[in-house]
Amino acid sequence: MIGSERNSLLEGVRVLDLSRVLAGPYCTMMLGDLGADIIKIEAPGLGDDTRHWGPPFAQGGESAYFLCVNRNKRSMTLNLKSEQGLQILKDLIRQSDILVENFRVDTMEKWGLGYEALQSLRPGLIYCTITGYGYTGPYRHLPGYDFIPATPSIH
Repeated sequence: MIGSERNSLLEGVRVLDLSRVLAGPYCTMMLGDLGADIIKIEAPGLGDDTRHWGPPFAQGGESAYFLCVNRNKRSMTLNLKSEQGLQILKDLIRQSDILVENFRVDTMEKWGLGYEALQSLRPGLIYCTITGYGYTGPYRHLPGYDFIPATPSIH
């Protein structure tokens, strides 16, 4: 009902968004649209690849695509290749209800953050992992995303 005040469906739910580019950010965008509190983690320096996708760019030079798919989110940079970064991530996991990531298969395990470890940090955590080719099969280690040049060469 227009103009009425009501609670959002996911009000009070915290989502830790470790995803980037398309499928993961779109997923967490929908959760944010439903009222979840989204904390997006980005790599130091450039952040999510899509911050620089354009044109079009918004005023200030940020990608319109990035701004659309990452609405309703708070963002922070975190170096997940450092011990300090992983410790901060673990603290955030303890405070979250849902974790969404789309790293290559086994990346979370390499950081000591496989499903069992996540459950010990935050029992009942909903863990969503998005891969290009699943966790089994011959293509499991291939990336599901690769940069396509803006001006492909034609032979």
